[in-house]
Amino acid sequence: MTGPAPPIGVVPERTRFAHRLLQRVVAVRPEEARVVLWCWLYIFAVLSSYYIMRPIRDQMGVAGGVNNLQWLFTGTLAGMLLLNLPFAWLVKKLPRRRFIPLTYRFFAANILLFAVALYIADPAQTVWIGRAFFIWASVYNLFVVSVFWQLNVDLFSPEQGKRLFGFIAAGATIGAIAGSAVTASLARGVSQTLLLLGAAILLEVAVFSVGRLARLSPTLHGQPAGGAEAAREDRPIGGGVLAGVTHALRSPYLLGVSAFMLLFAITATFLYFQQAGIVSR
Repeated sequence: MTGPAPPIGVVPERTRFAHRLLQRVVAVRPEEARVVLWCWLYIFAVLSSYYIMRPIRDQMGVAGGVNNLQWLFTGTLAGMLLLNLPFAWLVKKLPRRRFIPLTYRFFAANILLFAVALYIADPAQTVWIGRAFFIWASVYNLFVVSVFWQLNVDLFSPEQGKRLFGFIAAGATIGAIAGSAVTASLARGVSQTLLLLGAAILLEVAVFSVGRLARLSPTLHGQPAGGAEAAREDRPIGGGVLAGVTHALRSPYLLGVSAFMLLFAITATFLYFQQAGIVSR
């Protein structure tokens, strides 16, 4: 059980401790400290989960033939477009506090299904499962990270984002390092099934963090729990399948961001193919 919430403006002792700790590295205010730490843990868990799976994905992509990688990238595009339809429908119908846990638990269930499939498959079946996993993991990375940043944009004001997003993004980098290190150190002695199980558990850590953030978000703007912020949490997120495209086309700034991402993706894909060819040889 939890005791009564402190009056607005009164900072609990554990929040003051978190604030003193964070002030050493980031310009954080007392009411923001716990929210920032939960956001940090959230993205750390998400990126650790992905980077545990990424070396497995890359190995499976090379095992299926470097010459087939172009088809796997085409499959990734098709998967993103197909998944965007139910994703957009859920965004339109569900409030944020239900939508995000549902999204992450859906992907966690997928991870467990792949773990079981790889455990029982013979070598010939593993190649095809690996191709499906390559496409799925690429789609997974897009959606789980974009959901995180969408939540952060809703939680923080532009002024807060300028001060805090750099520190929160560091959690993503450290999560990527930690996830890669786990796979690199355990891959020879631990099965892929167990590594995938660990990735699924990390997604549940992310879901737990989302629950804590839903409870703490009113404190960011000096509102009591159960007030207007809580009412907003219960409203559907809204939007449509084409809303992001039309909004980007109307904004020169977003068109510039889109061009940057296109050029980055082209360059990164070229380097990925070169890397895969080196590994294959």
